Amino acid sequence: MSQFFINGGRPLHGEVVLDCAKNSLLPILAACILVEGRVELKRVPKYSDVLAMCNILENLGAKICWQGSSLFVDGSTIDKAAICHELACPVRSSIFTLGPLLARLGKAKVAYPGGCDIGLRPIDLHLSSLRQLGCKIIEKNGYIYGEKGSATDQSIMLKFASVGATENIMMFATLLPEQTKIVNAAKEPEIVDLACFLNRCGATITGAGTDQITINGVKSLHGCQFLAIPDRIECGTLLIGAAMTGGQICIKNAIEKHNEALIEKLKNCGCKIFSDQKGLHLSSPKCLQSYGEIETAVYPGFPTDLQPQMVALACICKGCSLIFENVFESRFNYVGELLKLGGDVKFKQSVCIVRGREKLYGADVSATDLRGGAALVLAGLASEGYTTVSKIQFIERGYFNLAQKLTSLGADIKRL
Repeated sequence: MSQFFINGGRPLHGEVVLDCAKNSLLPILAACILVEGRVELKRVPKYSDVLAMCNILENLGAKICWQGSSLFVDGSTIDKAAICHELACPVRSSIFTLGPLLARLGKAKVAYPGGCDIGLRPIDLHLSSLRQLGCKIIEKNGYIYGEKGSATDQSIMLKFASVGATENIMMFATLLPEQTKIVNAAKEPEIVDLACFLNRCGATITGAGTDQITINGVKSLHGCQFLAIPDRIECGTLLIGAAMTGGQICIKNAIEKHNEALIEKLKNCGCKIFSDQKGLHLSSPKCLQSYGEIETAVYPGFPTDLQPQMVALACICKGCSLIFENVFESRFNYVGELLKLGGDVKFKQSVCIVRGREKLYGADVSATDLRGGAALVLAGLASEGYTTVSKIQFIERGYFNLAQKLTSLGADIKRL
């Protein structure tokens, strides 16, 4: 098993370019099922989740080809509608294939999705919405069986602004003959990116990024070239890492609007942040102050995927910080590992209290999930002495060449 070996105490300095967003690429790859042609996705990092989705597409009959960092997907040969447990288990995004398979082939058999253990992530909104759009859905023996039918409703009101359900409905409705509306839709930038991709392929989708999305169905989709948006969670992770290590960095392709909730909190800590034509700049003060209180929420609220990194930051901020996790009930699983580094962290159910300390100290820790693992890496970078982070396969689900990127910024980190 691979590990990160970190010699802490070195500030992050310099310039860096973000990879394309994992949470955009995964639904876009699922949307390739809808396309009867060849898609070229540019600058695709080989996240382990992306590779898992490529395996799923190949198993369905698609042709996958890498040329440098460009990923080519030819969905014209897709002729299978079943995804087994072995393929679905490694990746949560396997559920995104349900809508496209039903739209393209009229049927689907998809095993329940896997992914990180951060709490319940029900798919009931996906299934109930597809039922409203005329699909017959049966859950049996660990599989979801679907069959396309006649729509009973063309306006879907989501009781929760679910990102995954919004994406699945949007993909399914793209090939319906009628107009479909999603009310109380999720507004995340990745939703907008998926809509842009589908429109580039010939779809007619409006309203993405608002709480109401309208899809006017088309008969077929064609191939295109596409570059996904920069990863806002990687951006946040690097900004927090620079703040924790007393560094000064420029993220050249960051989109400031996507990171507004985080930037506000980092400014509360005393960081100076501004953006110009060169990129998004952060300069950390000598002594970080508590950012106060955070409540995770759907976009444009504070992202749950940055909550663990902010808890790590709070461990070295002067004062007390309070974190409310409103999205995933088991997202504090990593805290026990953070305590080994000297953090003063207490949590109960969905509330976490952190009292800042002057220093953290290196230790052997183990990642429990993707973002919790990233938090441990950041804590190791800010610690005195050596830190070993094990089970980094979780981290590599959503960060590509992380050690190389941090090394380029001055960190002493090795992947062993």
